[in-house]
Amino acid sequence: MKKFNQSLLAMSVALSATGFASVSSAEDFLTEMLADAKVYGDLNLRYETVDDDNAIDDGRALTLRTRLGINTGSVGSFSATVEFEDSRPILGVDEYSVPPTGYNVGEYGVVADPQTTELDQAFVQYKKDGVMAKVGRQVIALDGHRFIGHVGWRQDRQTFDAASVTFTPSEDLSIFAAYIGQRNRIFAEDADINSKDVLLNVGYNTGAGKLTGYYYGLEVDDSGATLDTMGLSFSGKAGDADGVTFLYAAEFATQESDNGAADFEADYLMLEGGLTVSGVTAKLGYEVLGSDDGNYGFSTPLATLHKFNGWADKFLGTPAVGLVDTYVTLGGKVGPGKLTATYHMFDADDASETLDELGTEIDVAYASKFGKGYTAAVKAAFYSADDFSVDSTRLWVWVSKSF
Repeated sequence: MKKFNQSLLAMSVALSATGFASVSSAEDFLTEMLADAKVYGDLNLRYETVDDDNAIDDGRALTLRTRLGINTGSVGSFSATVEFEDSRPILGVDEYSVPPTGYNVGEYGVVADPQTTELDQAFVQYKKDGVMAKVGRQVIALDGHRFIGHVGWRQDRQTFDAASVTFTPSEDLSIFAAYIGQRNRIFAEDADINSKDVLLNVGYNTGAGKLTGYYYGLEVDDSGATLDTMGLSFSGKAGDADGVTFLYAAEFATQESDNGAADFEADYLMLEGGLTVSGVTAKLGYEVLGSDDGNYGFSTPLATLHKFNGWADKFLGTPAVGLVDTYVTLGGKVGPGKLTATYHMFDADDASETLDELGTEIDVAYASKFGKGYTAAVKAAFYSADDFSVDSTRLWVWVSKSF
């Protein structure tokens, strides 16, 4: 299991003791805590194939993720959550590679779902008068996951050993701050990182949309490498009497990176516009992860990266020449479910002699909910290489159940 950050564990225990001090006995404490406790969970069974145009055999995996947790009732303004997660290949369909864990390295295409059983979340929460504070292992996801996310697409999602607080003084203003002592990545213990990360995020709902300002200061303990990002985003929508809704979003951020040997600077820009007519949504987007003279590409290491720049996952790390992603998305209800299709055109931000056009990609997904808590879906990504990487096709079929 993942090692729980010791300093945050101590803080969690101390917070619990403080919060439950008014309980007269251990028996009363357990009674109050468990009186309104709720057990929850989910199962996710997924088949994934990877076909890359290289010498490595195609990857295929049938994995089952099981998650089970309990939210206690409140004792005063305090409550607790404990959650376990298990993920593993089943029925012998395990011809895939997970490089960070050493599993079948170099033999098959990569499917980033290692076998693991772990403590996924374990935190104490305080909630009162517009303040919600958490101490312990927890999920943190901010602003669509572009910079900070839980990578929930993978079977072993990302969590953080952290202390966080959200202050909501009014329905329009929200202030979030967190300190992260350990990043629990998607490769079980093999990629966990001790850190000293500081997150600040302030959002304000204006009449026309949400304005958000943020600062994310990331620091890796072992290397001392730092990544400081500051940015501003705005998103909203407006409708008219004919049932047409206009969508708009813009974001800009600047980043400084110090890896101990060199310093780099790069900028981020995102512009997106769209409209919804008769239940069909069309969007046109332009996203730039800038480059520092071809030596460094704008980085978002804690993002839910699969959500951005194509589902084939060719750009989980931004190339040193940067990345320009121009995309068109169409989505709407078809039959009992929702169909989504996206076309990406990738280019370098600071092209070199060998890296300029970085390929194109078509992504298609169809998902439908049925019964009580069931979802079934199919999804595919078709990446066509140019100056970068190789042609790749990925397919997913899955069914999930939440309770």
